[in-house]
Amino acid sequence: MADKRIFSLPSLSESVIMILSLAVWLAVTLLCVGFRPEHLLLALLICALFFSSLPSRKLIVALLPFVAFGISYDWMNLLPNYEVNPIDVVGIYETEKGLFGISSPDGMLTPNEFFARHTSASMDFLAGIFYLCWVPLPVFYGLWLYARGRREGYLHFALVFLLVNLIGFALYYVHPAAPPWYIAIYGAIADTSTPGNMAGLAAFDAMTGLSIFHGLYERNANVFAAFPSLHSAYTLVAFIYAMRLKSSLLWRVLLGVVTAGIWFTAVYTSHHYIIDVAAGIFCAIAGYLIFEYVLMKIPAFSRFIYKYTLYIS
Repeated sequence: MADKRIFSLPSLSESVIMILSLAVWLAVTLLCVGFRPEHLLLALLICALFFSSLPSRKLIVALLPFVAFGISYDWMNLLPNYEVNPIDVVGIYETEKGLFGISSPDGMLTPNEFFARHTSASMDFLAGIFYLCWVPLPVFYGLWLYARGRREGYLHFALVFLLVNLIGFALYYVHPAAPPWYIAIYGAIADTSTPGNMAGLAAFDAMTGLSIFHGLYERNANVFAAFPSLHSAYTLVAFIYAMRLKSSLLWRVLLGVVTAGIWFTAVYTSHHYIIDVAAGIFCAIAGYLIFEYVLMKIPAFSRFIYKYTLYIS
C-alpha cells in the first residue's frame, strides 16, 4: 500500500509562506522589472511541485537556493550597476595589458587581443561546449548529490553557490566594468544602451548552425557586469564540493576539466579579462570559506542548516 504521507498537503503555514513569497516576487517583477511568460511558468512549476506530493515538495524546497539565484540576477534590473558607480572601460583594459600583456609587432596586446588574432575551429567549438556548461553542469551535480541521498552535502553546495553569486553581484555594483569585446568594438566611451554581444562565441553558433549564444546574449541588458567573471566561479564551486564530498572520480575529473576550460574560454572569446577570471575564482573560494568556516560556526545558523537538511531528507 502506498504511503499516504507521500500525497499529503503542506501545512497551512507552509502554504501561506509559499503563496505570499510567490505573490511578492511576481508583483515586484511585474511592477519594477518587466513581466515575461517564463516568470509565470516558473511560478506555476513551483506551485505544482510544492503542492502535488511530499517528494516533489522536498525537491522544490531543496532547489530554492537556485531559484533565489535566478530571482536575484533578474532583480539586478531594479537598479543597474552603472547607475551606482562609474563604468570602467579603459582602466581595466590598461591594467590587464600591464599585468598580462603579450608583445607583438603592433605593440603590447592583451591576451584577448592575442587570441582574437590566433583562433582555430577546434578551439571555437570547445569554447562553446565549455561555456554551455557554466550553470547546467553545477545544477546537474547538485541534483546528483540530492538523488544520491547526500542532502546535507547538497545543501551546503547549493547555498554556497547562492552566496558566491551574491558576492559577485555586490562586486558588479562596486566596480562596473566593460568586457574586452566592448573596447575592441566601441572604444573608450561607455554607452549603457549597448546590446549584449556574443564576441568570440559567435564562431560556435556559425559552425553549428545554432543560435544558442545569440539568444543568450541578445537578452543581456547590462554588458557592464564583467568583473568578476561568475562564469569562472560556478563550476569551481561544484569542483570544490566534489573534492570535499569525495564524489566519484568522473565528477571530479569532469568538473576540473570544464572549470579550466571555462577559464580559458572566458579570455579566448573576449568575454572576460584574466583579471575578471581571477576575481571570479576569488568569489568562489571566499564564498566557500565564509560559509563553511564562518557561518557554520554560528550556532543559530548551523541549527537552521540542520533543520533545512531534515526537511529535505
